[in-house]
Amino acid sequence: MPGKLSQLRFIIPVLSIATLACDPSPAAERSREASMTVVIDAGHGGFDRGGIPGQRIPEKEMTLDVAQRLKGLLAASGYRVVMTRDSDVFVPLPTRVAIANSYQSGIFVCIHFNSAKRIGADGIETYFYSRDSLPLASAVHYFVAGGAPSPNRGVRRRGFYVLRKTKIPAVLVECGFLTNPNEGQYAQSPSYRQKLAEEIAAGVRGRFSVSSALSSARVATGESIPLQSYTDQTNVRSSGRSRSKHSNKRSSRKKKKRSSESTGSEASATSKEPEG
Repeated sequence: MPGKLSQLRFIIPVLSIATLACDPSPAAERSREASMTVVIDAGHGGFDRGGIPGQRIPEKEMTLDVAQRLKGLLAASGYRVVMTRDSDVFVPLPTRVAIANSYQSGIFVCIHFNSAKRIGADGIETYFYSRDSLPLASAVHYFVAGGAPSPNRGVRRRGFYVLRKTKIPAVLVECGFLTNPNEGQYAQSPSYRQKLAEEIAAGVRGRFSVSSALSSARVATGESIPLQSYTDQTNVRSSGRSRSKHSNKRSSRKKKKRSSESTGSEASATSKEPEG
């Protein structure tokens, strides 16, 4: 009997170790999660300055700076980070999409700033297209809109080229209007661009904590982030700037004034159209 008890005392710890190996701890799950790839896309670049004609603040510089800051934050957390551009160069939209689609288990985060002819236009908005991208969009928007001193313009579903063509979860976040005096001043502050990068990074890390029920609430518990309600704009085929070229659409533009102000986004419906 003593021999059998001794054997049991040896077997029980071994079984306990085996159980832990089969049932990974939250720390192990976080480690696996952090090892995935995040493709960061800084909007515009090179000859494509971004924004609207006469815009004082170059969008391409603001997006690249935020993207590079985001790269540092995510890399420090253990993520593998891939940049579609890491300098002031022009990268065609199909190339950006091809880079994203080469990482089947990754996610795609596109960074932009908005522009409008009406200087009073302001706010933060986040776009997605595929349904499996909504949790990522919800988390990113929850943190960016919650951390910025700008109005919350909400989450929107729209078929921008880089969202429609990517095969992995993808979002496009508009970090404010560079044509708005206040938001333009914010964007030119390094500390504010760092803040934007930190909030986007929090959204990337928190995307699996998004609850399943749609909500417009912005209060999260320690365990979950509310799945954001959204405006479906998939029937909008061109940017606000392109629409302004067609006088016969003026009446419809007035009805959609709020959405058509977002002319600084990745507004291409096809790869042959300008980025926005």
